[in-house]
Amino acid sequence: MIEDYISNVPEDDNDDLYEHHAFTVDKGQSPLRIDKYLMNRIENATRNKIQEGAKNGSIFVNGVPVKSNYKVKPYDVIKVLFAHPPYENLLVGEDIPLDVVYEDDTLLVVNKPAGMVVHPGHGNYSGTLINALIYRFDNLPNNSSDRPGLVHRIDKDTSGLLVIAKTEQAMAHLSLQFAEKTSEREYVALVWGNVENEEGTVEGNIGRHPKNRLQNTVYFGDDADKGKPAITHYKVLERLGYVTLLSCKLETGRTHQIRVHMKHIGHTLFNDERYGGEKILKGTTFTKYKQFVDNCFKILPRQALHAKTLGFIHPKTGEFMRFESEIPEDMQQCIEKWRLYVKHQDIE
Repeated sequence: MIEDYISNVPEDDNDDLYEHHAFTVDKGQSPLRIDKYLMNRIENATRNKIQEGAKNGSIFVNGVPVKSNYKVKPYDVIKVLFAHPPYENLLVGEDIPLDVVYEDDTLLVVNKPAGMVVHPGHGNYSGTLINALIYRFDNLPNNSSDRPGLVHRIDKDTSGLLVIAKTEQAMAHLSLQFAEKTSEREYVALVWGNVENEEGTVEGNIGRHPKNRLQNTVYFGDDADKGKPAITHYKVLERLGYVTLLSCKLETGRTHQIRVHMKHIGHTLFNDERYGGEKILKGTTFTKYKQFVDNCFKILPRQALHAKTLGFIHPKTGEFMRFESEIPEDMQQCIEKWRLYVKHQDIE
C-alpha cells in the first residue's frame, strides 16, 4: 500500500532499492497519467499518495524516475521502488485465536472468519491467518510463494475452511491434490437474480481485468486463450425471489473464481463490492424494497460466500477426510431475511 511506503529515495542509485510493484503496460493502452494508471492497479492507494511517491522519486518507468504527470504508453515497464523491503515479507507471529476444526501432527483445518486476511499483503500487514500460524507453530513449510503452511487460500471477506500443512511432506502431497483437482471444495453463495437452470457449469479462462487490475475477468471470444483455465459447477439450493442460494463446487482454484464466474453468467454475488454486487441488481423500484436490501447489506457487510465443505486425502494415512462448517451467522441472517421477504411478497 503506497500510503505506508512514502520515503525519500536516492534518485541516482537503484541497487539498494526494493521492488514493491511492477507492471508492464498492455499494448492497447491509450495515453494515461501514471498516477491514474497506478490507482487502478494498487489496492488501497490514493492519488495523493501516488503523487507523493512520484515526487520522492519512487516511481520508475523503463528504469528512469518519473513525475506523476508522465503518460504511460504501450510496453512501458513501471516499477515502484522503496528503500525498505515490502512489509508483507516481514512476518511477525501474533497471538490471534483460531477456530481449529481438526489438527494432528501433519496438518490442521481451520474455519476462517470473514474479515481475516489469509496472508500479509498490501494494506494488510498484521492480523492475518499466517501471523496467527507462525505464532502458534515453529518451522511451518513454505509453499511455492514462500508463505508458511498455506496450501490454498480464500478471500478476506469469504468465510470458511482452509487446510494448513505442518510438514514438507504434507505441503507437497496436499498441493498436488489441489493442482490435480482431486480435492473437494464446496462453497455456498447468495447471488443476484433467479438462476435459470437448476444446475450448470461455468467454464472460462480467468485473468486480470485489462482496465481494473483489482478485478479478474473471464476471457472469451478472440481473447479466450488469455488467463488460466477455470471451471465452477453450481447447483440451486434455494430460490429466494430476486436472489438465489447456490452450491458452487470448484474444479480449479483461481483468484476470485466463484465471484468472477457468477458475474460472468449475470449473477453477481450479493454485496460483492469489488464486482458491483453492492448495488441493487435485481428487484423492484419501491422505496421499501430498497430499504429492505440496504438492511440486508448492513447485516451482511461482505460478499455472500462461505467455504462450507473441504475434502482431501490425508498425506500420512491415505484416508479421505471431509470437513463441513456451518454457514456463519451474518450470512444466515441475510438468507432468512430473504426467505421472509419472499413469503410476504409472494414472489415466484
